Amino acid sequence: MNASPCRLAIVEDDPALLELLQEELTGQGYLVTAFSQAEDLLALLPEQPFALVISDIQLPGISGLELLSRLKQQPSAPALLLITAFGTVRQAVAALKQGADDFLTKPLDLDHLTLSVQRLLNHQALQREVQQLRQQQAGPAGMIGQSRAMRRLYQQIAQVAPAQGAVLILGESGSGKELVARAIHQQSSRSKQAFIAVNCAGIPAELMESEFFGHAAGAFTGARHSRAGLLKEADGGTLLLDEIAEMPLLLQAKLLRVLQEGKIRPVGSDQEEQIDVRILAATHQDLDEKVAAGDFRADLFYRLETFSLSIPPLRERADDLELLAQTFLQRLQQQQNKAVQRLSSEALDCLYRYPFPGNVRELQNAIERGFTFASGTEIQADDLPRRILSYQPEASQQPQSHTSWPSLQQVQLNYIRQVLQHTGGNKQKAAQLLGITRRTLYRWLENTEPTAADTEDSPNDNAH
Repeated sequence: MNASPCRLAIVEDDPALLELLQEELTGQGYLVTAFSQAEDLLALLPEQPFALVISDIQLPGISGLELLSRLKQQPSAPALLLITAFGTVRQAVAALKQGADDFLTKPLDLDHLTLSVQRLLNHQALQREVQQLRQQQAGPAGMIGQSRAMRRLYQQIAQVAPAQGAVLILGESGSGKELVARAIHQQSSRSKQAFIAVNCAGIPAELMESEFFGHAAGAFTGARHSRAGLLKEADGGTLLLDEIAEMPLLLQAKLLRVLQEGKIRPVGSDQEEQIDVRILAATHQDLDEKVAAGDFRADLFYRLETFSLSIPPLRERADDLELLAQTFLQRLQQQQNKAVQRLSSEALDCLYRYPFPGNVRELQNAIERGFTFASGTEIQADDLPRRILSYQPEASQQPQSHTSWPSLQQVQLNYIRQVLQHTGGNKQKAAQLLGITRRTLYRWLENTEPTAADTEDSPNDNAH
């Protein structure tokens, strides 16, 4: 029995089936309330919430589809499992696209019912845990992740934020360098002052000095008025120099003087100005190599390196992948009126397999594409970008061994074959035992070296 019994509701106008389902689920430890019509359930909902509703589609009065629509309007909508006769399967499929969580066909297989109820309740529990984790242990400045690597980064941010010195933020493209910079600013004594972020690679070299230091009127052709530069605008606050490796050597020397003396001289002016600005620098390039090649000043590098933070790439924090994906999905749900609630297990398999060279930004773009193309309540693997769906690790990436150890792919295939043999070739039951969807099972078989037995449907494949 469940340690904390979940409350379930059953809506069925067939008295015999209603009694059977109530008896079966009560025997498994659930708290079950039975209704012969949807109106009675809706009347009770304000006083008695349910984790899951099991409802027939064909009902007297309010139908199962109308019940679905009304349940989705509830502040904390329960999961909905629909029961349908063979002739109304199309209705059930349409209901899935409208937000239903699953459906079963009559005559009901009680084992299949049990597995479906457990799966839906487990998914609900996971969603609650993810939400609680996000609320209780949210990272600074909207950063997402609770892996060991990210918790260490949060700690480092908290340590360097109160200091006044420059900080060098290292990380691959798309890993969140600007978020780290904002977190440092927000936790510093400058948090109420300006935070300005500028991409050095986006400023033409001939305009860069004027952009940073400002200029006096008449300093060059077209300079009709004096202009304060970015350093002056950030006075009292924080200036992020993203992609600092793209800064010309001459300007690097002037930046070093700002760090050492806190003074700037606008272009065309003979007057120096005192400023108080904290410099944060970020890059995805190897500054050691840039220094060795003579493309970056060693003295500036050493000054910036005093406080140096490295952001782990997404491939090194796989524990955060599902949390990130679900967070991006929930943000899209809030922005758009679409009933996409989760990623399918097959889609998650694809995401975990892919190395994400574009890091968190690439994952966010992939979720946005999946959300846009999803036609039901789940993002399917086919909704993801083609490069993610079709990715397979190269042979050079596979670990080499002089022993006779089988590959992971071969171990997986052998295990699947054993499960299929146990189920008499019934792929539906095999998928349930493996904890995956039948669609995922077929894809696994397709991506291995199938035998004739693997590719041909068993006579029992549609049995329940």
